Amino acid sequence: MAEDYFSHLKPNEQYILRDKGTEEAFTGEYNDHFEPGLFICRACKNPLYESNTKFNSGCGWPSFDDELEGAIIRNEDLSGGRKRTEICCARCNGHLGHVFKGEQITKKDTRHCVNSLSIKFVPYNHLETATFGAGCFWHIENVFRNKKGVYLVSSGYMGGDTLNPTYKEVCSGKTNHAEVVNISFNPAESSYIELLEVFFENHNPTTLNQQGLDFGTQYRSVIFYHSDLQKKNAQKTIKEIKANFLNPIVTQIKQKDKFYRAEEYHQNYLNKNNLISCRI
Repeated sequence: MAEDYFSHLKPNEQYILRDKGTEEAFTGEYNDHFEPGLFICRACKNPLYESNTKFNSGCGWPSFDDELEGAIIRNEDLSGGRKRTEICCARCNGHLGHVFKGEQITKKDTRHCVNSLSIKFVPYNHLETATFGAGCFWHIENVFRNKKGVYLVSSGYMGGDTLNPTYKEVCSGKTNHAEVVNISFNPAESSYIELLEVFFENHNPTTLNQQGLDFGTQYRSVIFYHSDLQKKNAQKTIKEIKANFLNPIVTQIKQKDKFYRAEEYHQNYLNKNNLISCRI
């Protein structure tokens, strides 16, 4: 007798997973969710997606550009007079959504369009968070993406007064937000002090509100600490390296504030646009 994966689900979950329904766009709990962790099948708990493959496609449903190996099966879907590729959980055959190619939103050029009611998020508890502002976030994000022990890097804004700021608003200089990168890292592989070293090696911490030809408070050098230990390590590192610079270090050390993830086109910008670096 086949195992029953769906009877324990709520009616709206059964409608999606068993009956191949679709939730309304922009209503799912995971549409704007970008925390580090794992997305599993809501019906059978089969691991499906790493959260570092998730992106904001603007379609109104959670989007991923890759899957865990062997987690997904694909079926031809001719419903509604269209030819699409349905994606289902490989363990329970529960309906997840559809997969699309050729939209060129991410480097992998793939979008798994998934119903929030088909999946469940399991956070990673072994990771810590670091937040740095070092001028243009395109450059520093790319640097940290290639650092050992880093699981997820997101470009965004922090430290200002405006709620849900846009890039245009931040560039106006009126929001007081800084361009930052929010980093989820494994301290067993790379320590916070090692991340601080990368931070200081990849920008000029002695120029106030400026990096190269970029001027403005949004380009300020700043460390947003997430714990007292991070604060102490930041202060200690600055004391240890200040002799390496001709001018005083002006890097701010501030308690972390709400992080606002930047617009999707800013995420992994250099890689998506085949650029080695941005101008600094």
